Amino acid sequence: MLNKKWPKHTLLAIAIIATWFKTYITYQTGFSITIDNVMQEAILFLSPLSLLLFLYGLSLFFKKQKNKNRYLLLMTLVTSIILYGNVAFYRFFSDFITLPVLFQTDNFGDLGSSAAATIYPTDLLYFSDFILLLAAVKFIKIQEDNKESRSSHRRAYFILSGAVLFLNLGLAEAERPQLLTRSFDREMLVKNLGMYNYHLYDIYVQSRSQAQRAFADGSELTDVHNYVRANQVEPSEEMFGIAEGKNLIVVTLESMQSFTINEQMNGQTITPFLNELTEDEDTVYFPNFYHQTGLGKTSDSEFLLENSLYPLSGGAVFFTHGGNTYNSMAEKLGNQGYATNVQHANNKSFWNRDMMYESLGIDEFLDIQSYSVGEGQAVNWGMKDIPFFEQSVAHMAEMPQPFYSRLITLTNHFPFTLDEEDKLIDEFDSNSGTLNRFFQTSRYLDEAVKELFDDLKEQGLYENSIIVMYGDHYGISENHNEAMAQYLGKEITPYESAQLQRVPFFVHIPGSGKGHVNEEIGGQVDMRPTILNLMGVESDTDMQFGSDLFSNERDEFAIFRDGRFVTDDYVYAGSTCYENGSGQPVEQELCVPFADQALTELNYSERVINGDLLRFYDEETGQLLDADQ
Repeated sequence: MLNKKWPKHTLLAIAIIATWFKTYITYQTGFSITIDNVMQEAILFLSPLSLLLFLYGLSLFFKKQKNKNRYLLLMTLVTSIILYGNVAFYRFFSDFITLPVLFQTDNFGDLGSSAAATIYPTDLLYFSDFILLLAAVKFIKIQEDNKESRSSHRRAYFILSGAVLFLNLGLAEAERPQLLTRSFDREMLVKNLGMYNYHLYDIYVQSRSQAQRAFADGSELTDVHNYVRANQVEPSEEMFGIAEGKNLIVVTLESMQSFTINEQMNGQTITPFLNELTEDEDTVYFPNFYHQTGLGKTSDSEFLLENSLYPLSGGAVFFTHGGNTYNSMAEKLGNQGYATNVQHANNKSFWNRDMMYESLGIDEFLDIQSYSVGEGQAVNWGMKDIPFFEQSVAHMAEMPQPFYSRLITLTNHFPFTLDEEDKLIDEFDSNSGTLNRFFQTSRYLDEAVKELFDDLKEQGLYENSIIVMYGDHYGISENHNEAMAQYLGKEITPYESAQLQRVPFFVHIPGSGKGHVNEEIGGQVDMRPTILNLMGVESDTDMQFGSDLFSNERDEFAIFRDGRFVTDDYVYAGSTCYENGSGQPVEQELCVPFADQALTELNYSERVINGDLLRFYDEETGQLLDADQ
């Protein structure tokens, strides 16, 4: 069989079919892509083919079979790398790669064990089409024909390629109208366009965003300004200025999710100290508070906190727009006489923080060089949280007061590993080692927060400080839904998945007596106006999308970065409208007004960032500036 001579386009057919089927199988096994009907399954199956036909078909322009073979091998290798890169990335971030992520190479060296935990020996199968084609090139004999393929044959071939592309786009438009203009959901794009077409679209989107700044002017802020003012609310009279003049300490609770608060795991309490705070007379706890981060994860949460703007739909704004003009909370407090700093026991260049913090007007960044990491004081991503807090409080004791200091923790981070002496509870017993270990690192973080409070009291800083703590992003992705279902005792539907995006938000004001559980629905975009009002700092002229969580005027509304949202009545997730509370699907029309508002708000925020529009805004007066000022 191998001695016979095969038709001259046999290798092209093998390459296309092998990559097509490998890609489709990868969609089913490597990603958690939700399929709701037969049409979506058909689109998913068809979507890889159009670009593969075109890309691999370019081999028809080579005269010599040897050159055709080399080109096809190169293309199968390139597409395999793209596909596998997305699989490995998805395991960690539950998302697909965007162009800006590829330029975040400074972070790759710091991923360490987190990256290693996402690589398996079976990953070689993601290169199976390349291996198959390599074998075919070696063992299959092709009919000798050094002439170019006839132009009529090529024309027919590329007409077929175009027809498949338009069929794909037509079916996608029918299934998801306005896909390319209304979706911030990369899964939706991949599901309807295919992995390879999605990356071409992403290149277009990112190129357009770079051009936006070059051609932007102040007039583009008019609609945004009007929207922000129309949705502005008055602060709570009771809470405004209650922490005026106090030090502000903001703690980022790495990967902490609300499903651990006031709960047990196999009879063991997960967060005993945080549980106590939910009932503390000086602490306000928000159980219906959602993270709104994208690919920037922790850095996105910092961006939300400082600016009350949403992060970008693709890539990390800390990297892509680190040189923009911002009106940050740190700058605002600095103008009120506060010394401002961030404390984080990691490299200062990670997430481009050293550059971004300058743009945010932060006075000082105490990175890993400011800490002494002794033996046994580091695990996983770096310095353990307990010694980190101890040394950070020592730094604060030397700071001029009042100060604003942000502390970013590390230990409760994927892959959630701990030294034996730090394991205060047992592992969970699900099929997910990630979830099993997560409870242990969450328990450690809780213990570290308790030590932080004790350290602040010992250093005499506690009484004159307001302590704000928030979860930065999810720790357990949708890849672990089966294990989560075991822990929660219920199926993880898109509705439940949206509810799992809740992260804790604590506001602790010693001596205030204002402690309570606040059921208000909100998100990280609301932190800046809430905190500033507590500090007695006016922010009514600021360009911010969030609102004071204590205000009686605000609407309960939390918009996710991917377009999902939660209101007091409805939850929109997985392209379905659910009743908030029961989790039962309701008429889609009930969510439409909120969906339109969510899209408008996300688009406006994206416009501000991509165009660097705050350079045309005077925050003190709330007035737009002329482009030439």
